[in-house]
Amino acid sequence: MHKYKLTISYDGTSYCGWQVQPNHTSIQELIEKALCIALKEKIKLHGSGRTDAGVHAKAQVGHFSTSKSFEIKKLQYSLNGILDPEIRILQIEPVHEDFHARFSAKRKIYHYQIDTGLYQNPFQRRYSYHLRRKIDRSLLKQGAQKFIGTHDFTSFTNDAHMGSCKHNPVRTIYELNVIEKGSHLVLEFIGNGFLYKMVRNIVGCLLDVATQKLSVEDISKILDKKDRSTSSATAPAKGLFLVEVVYESSTKTLCSKP
Repeated sequence: MHKYKLTISYDGTSYCGWQVQPNHTSIQELIEKALCIALKEKIKLHGSGRTDAGVHAKAQVGHFSTSKSFEIKKLQYSLNGILDPEIRILQIEPVHEDFHARFSAKRKIYHYQIDTGLYQNPFQRRYSYHLRRKIDRSLLKQGAQKFIGTHDFTSFTNDAHMGSCKHNPVRTIYELNVIEKGSHLVLEFIGNGFLYKMVRNIVGCLLDVATQKLSVEDISKILDKKDRSTSSATAPAKGLFLVEVVYESSTKTLCSKP
């Protein structure tokens, strides 16, 4: 068996998210089906983590194993011919057997895009949150600093008693940057992992701080309460992008092809 890493880009607008779900169309399901057609065998695709309905990815990562031999460029061409135009395989690389798209990941980078202009650019309406409220950018930056470090993020995840949060709600955010481009803002999250809807819930809280519904000091209080009901509404999915999944050099792809 040989293992391969996929780097995937997709517009998540029309899909139920990454993970396979009954009675809904997911990114994972469509790529698995495309791999089965191209390789003529049943393939299981493992992702670095799930993205929710409506969330986008510039470089999601997945892996699969197969006993089949193939030319990588031909497989990439075939997959992109089978898949919806909203989904593209950017790269296919052979990797060591111990590589795992999820468990080998050391950090992830997410961007949340906000449009603060009076009128939203129509070409950005599917990819950014149009915030009509006036915000204080200084407060936004002060609030962002409160999330940096290692915390119990129970107050900022949905379904706190399920999945990975049930086992360990502690995560580390290395950086939370506010990138300003005129009326366009990008909140850049760099962390060792993120809980279900954690990024969007943090964004919702920060926007309440920036519009003075909450104080900067309230963030620490909300973290301490470990109760989702004490925090702000979840920011819309369409502004969120998985930008990069970072791996250590030990999980770099193989130089030679099988």
